[in-house]
Amino acid sequence: MLSTAKRLNDVKEYYFSIKLREVRSLIEQGKPIINLGIGSPDLSPPEKVISALKNADTHGYQSYQGLPDLRKAIADFYKKYYSVDLKFENQVLPLMGSKEGILHISMAFLNQGDQVLIPDPGYPTYASVTKLIEAEPVLYKLHENKHWWPDLNAIEKNDLSKVKIMWVNYPHMPTGSNGNEALFKELIAFGKKHDILIVNDNPYSFVLNDEPQSILSVDGAKDVAIELNSLSKTFNMAGWRVGMVVGHEDHINAILKVKSNMDSGMFYGIQKGAIEALKLSSDWFDSMNLVYKERRSIIWEICDILGCSYDKDSSGLFVWAKIPVGKKSEEITDMILYDHDVFITPGTVFGSQGEGYIRFSLCVEKNKMKEVLNRISKMNLS
Repeated sequence: MLSTAKRLNDVKEYYFSIKLREVRSLIEQGKPIINLGIGSPDLSPPEKVISALKNADTHGYQSYQGLPDLRKAIADFYKKYYSVDLKFENQVLPLMGSKEGILHISMAFLNQGDQVLIPDPGYPTYASVTKLIEAEPVLYKLHENKHWWPDLNAIEKNDLSKVKIMWVNYPHMPTGSNGNEALFKELIAFGKKHDILIVNDNPYSFVLNDEPQSILSVDGAKDVAIELNSLSKTFNMAGWRVGMVVGHEDHINAILKVKSNMDSGMFYGIQKGAIEALKLSSDWFDSMNLVYKERRSIIWEICDILGCSYDKDSSGLFVWAKIPVGKKSEEITDMILYDHDVFITPGTVFGSQGEGYIRFSLCVEKNKMKEVLNRISKMNLS
């Protein structure tokens, strides 16, 4: 057998890739599994978006930078909802989902041996991509009693001379914690002080959140920060793979050098659909969040039965719940899966700081959530 590249030695297959195979196997065995683990919206995209896709009849290669109208729609969206001015010509780069942007950004700015500050708990892809390009992940711990915000004073006690990128993610996944202007100002000052590129991953700012924010709204942010965003959660377009990275033209041009060697442009119809989505009024978010609020209230009932605590002020597509003291996250989720046919994500998927927590997805229709409530109605983890 041909040996694999050394870069794979420290990279594991994505947790959900492995676990969902097991869940599918259980379903094939006749188990009535309800999946509350994955944040893949089950609601449909807006009708205007679907119509734009259907009516598109162009099938050739597209620009690596995306349609000018798409970039303009992204810039207008940022101005309308985040009060951020962007030049659509060179400060906006559409992506095939923001996840690919994590790789493109890392390849554009990191060399072998460079270090990257990564939140714990946090999105596992930040660390795996860092390892794939042979840079070094440096985890910074987040704590519930500090709003799941980075302790920059503690981070500064370490040698930061090799750090090139710091990943942040507000509203935070998996905890749902929101950032604010004060936090963003501190992060920008930190980045400038240590010559670190701050990357805010921002796909959840319109889900159960009345005050969407961008780190680029802070004065001087573009000098040292870029932002990833996505239509996946905001417009129920996860499978369409539409995202974006925005920021200073020098940063965007560097990322484009990578991206233009990785794909041949986004399908025209998808871009036309994305344009229509970005033009929608705020009524779209209001209607979507009414559904999620109703679902979240059922998840809160489930948490109460299990003896878990949770933050009612959190945002995003998940409920992050603290399990009773002395219990282990994976033991709890496995017990619920095997005994009650419900898949819930253990907090440890997102790092060591996730021990003691479990995560519920809101991407399941109400009746199925009520079925989960019924299945575990006599269960208590205390």
